[in-house]
Amino acid sequence: MAGIIELENVSLSAQNRRVVKGVTHQFEEGKTTALVGPSGCGKSTLLKLSAGLLVPSGGEVRFRGKNISTMNRKENLAFRREGAVVFQDSALWANQSLFQMLELPLRIHFPGMSKAERERRIEEVTAEVGYRKELSIRPSLLSMGEQKLIAFARALVCRPSLLFLDEWTESLDDRAAQRLVSIVKRMKNAGATIIFVSHNIHLMLDMADYYLMILGGQLFLRLTKEQLEDEDLRRYIERGINA
Repeated sequence: MAGIIELENVSLSAQNRRVVKGVTHQFEEGKTTALVGPSGCGKSTLLKLSAGLLVPSGGEVRFRGKNISTMNRKENLAFRREGAVVFQDSALWANQSLFQMLELPLRIHFPGMSKAERERRIEEVTAEVGYRKELSIRPSLLSMGEQKLIAFARALVCRPSLLFLDEWTESLDDRAAQRLVSIVKRMKNAGATIIFVSHNIHLMLDMADYYLMILGGQLFLRLTKEQLEDEDLRRYIERGINA
C-alpha cells in the first residue's frame, strides 16, 4: 500500500557534498514517524525534502502518488493546505506582524473566509498554543520560546492533517513544551500523519509509531515502537542520537 509521503531513491547534494544519499521510504498515513540520528546526519534535510521544501538532486518525493516537484499550482496548493511545517528556528518573517503571519495561510488557502472568521481562527490557535501577548508586534520583540509558539500556531491555523516538525519543543519551558506535545497527541489520535525530528528520546518513545535512524545522510535502520521495547536496541538508538 502506498504511503501518504513516498521517498524513492532521494538524494540531495549541497556545496559539492551529498547530504542525503539514496533514501527510499513510505510514510504511512495516520502514523507518527521520528527521524533520529546524531547532529549533522541529514535528519532536518530529509524532513524538508519530505515536506517539499527542497527539491531533490536525485529521486522523487511523492504526495499521494504525485511527484511534488511536478505538481501544478492547484495540486501544490492542496498539498500545502493539508501539510504544515514547524521549523527548528521558527522561521518567522521579521517585516510582518504576528497577526499578518498567521493570517497569510488563511488568505491563500481559504480566500472566501471572512475577516471575522480569520480573526476567530487566529484567536483559537494562539489560545491553544498558550500565546497571550499582542499580535500586532513583530517577532523581534518575542523570546525564542514565544517565537516557537507562534510558529506552531501558524502551522495549526489551516487545520492540517499532515505535520512536519523539526525540534519543535526546543527553546520552550517544560509547561509550554507539554502543551504542544498534548496538541500533537490529540492530532495523532484524530488520525493526523506526523513526521518529526527531535533529540528527546523520551518524546520519541512516547510519540512515535516508527523510527528512522539516519547516519551520514543514509537510512540506516527502520524500527517499530514494538522493536524499541528491546532495551539493548533502545540504548543503541540513544547512543546514536547523542553521538
